[in-house]
Amino acid sequence: MRKPALLITACVLLLMTACSTPQPQPAATTAPAKEAAPAAQVQGTLLQVMRGVVFPNSNVIFAVQGNDPTKMKPAKDPATSTDPLLSTYGGWTAVENSGIALAESANLLIVPGRKCSNGKDMPLNNPDWPQLVQGLRDAGMKVYQAGQSKNDDKVLEAADAMTTACANCHDKYRDKPGGDAERCM
Repeated sequence: MRKPALLITACVLLLMTACSTPQPQPAATTAPAKEAAPAAQVQGTLLQVMRGVVFPNSNVIFAVQGNDPTKMKPAKDPATSTDPLLSTYGGWTAVENSGIALAESANLLIVPGRKCSNGKDMPLNNPDWPQLVQGLRDAGMKVYQAGQSKNDDKVLEAADAMTTACANCHDKYRDKPGGDAERCM
């Protein structure tokens, strides 16, 4: 009778130890919350974006049509040159950089809150706007690829794509009858 009592006591002690020992908790399966990316902030009108980013960068591809950028003499002080083709990052690098700037500028045309220069909202919700913006993005990438290729035919194709992208949008939104009050720029 002593053995069963000893066995029962041992089982009770083992059970009490198992129940009283804290069990390790599994690691939390949810990742900590990530901070939200800051929202885009609108600083300028569509006209300011066009004049400050799109116009000067599109002129780079137009300037190298028939002009080899490697033969353009750098500015006296390339670090302060306002002409990208004659600056520290001139030549074909300027063409590539302008292409990227043009493609990225398309993102600026879809930021909610940007206004036309006449105070009207940009036509973000118009059905044709996404295609027009994509046209600019695609043209910018053609400019970039032309810069990479260093090929005159690619430059002409990129300049044509840029002209078409600009004209498609300008025909509808900039060059409207009725003057500034009726157009978005």
